[in-house]
Amino acid sequence: MTAKTILLMTILLPFVASAQTPSEPQPESKKEHKEKRVQRGIGIKAGVNFANVRNTQSINTSNQTGFMAGAFLAPPSKGLMGYRAEIIYSKQGYNYSTQSKTGSVLLDYIIMPHLTTINLTKFVQLQLGGQVAYLLSAKSDSSKVSSSNNPYGAAFGTMDMYNRFDYGLGAGVELHPVSGLMIGVRMNFSLANVYKDPSSFMTNPSQSPIPKIEAKNNVLQLSAGWIF
Repeated sequence: MTAKTILLMTILLPFVASAQTPSEPQPESKKEHKEKRVQRGIGIKAGVNFANVRNTQSINTSNQTGFMAGAFLAPPSKGLMGYRAEIIYSKQGYNYSTQSKTGSVLLDYIIMPHLTTINLTKFVQLQLGGQVAYLLSAKSDSSKVSSSNNPYGAAFGTMDMYNRFDYGLGAGVELHPVSGLMIGVRMNFSLANVYKDPSSFMTNPSQSPIPKIEAKNNVLQLSAGWIF
């Protein structure tokens, strides 16, 4: 089973689970009716990213701290399962170092996760699903370069070297301490390469300054938000 097939299944799973949820109305108490009016399943969220890349063997990398913000649709569900669709602006990337050079790569994405939610209790929710993303911009901060000969800064700031589309998986936990408030942590694993194959944009691919072509994004997100 290919990575794209797995991603497609995880994106479709929330909608299949939602379709299997009984639509027959149930009696409501006054308190439940009030909560239903208050929470329409539309929300906003913002938080911090701790981003890095994996599969980079030729250089050392470390976390790049950024931020994320966006909106989501999460129809109320009184059953075990539900779904969540989001659109998020995510600022991520990574720091790098070699024997003579250090710097950072800054990547700005629009991410669209589609998640299956599992309500363990009314206070705790698990989330698992797939996501697609589009790269808005990429640049390199080479202000910390310790050598005047630095191919990293110029190369990493060239959009031609990056794949615009990304896809992957996400999993996390969300807490609902009081009505409306949500606090969450999520880990995103990209399945697509950050960089293109050098043969697609270089006349001599062996001279590519890219650290390793199979580099993939990893992002840990801490967020808080409000469901209306």
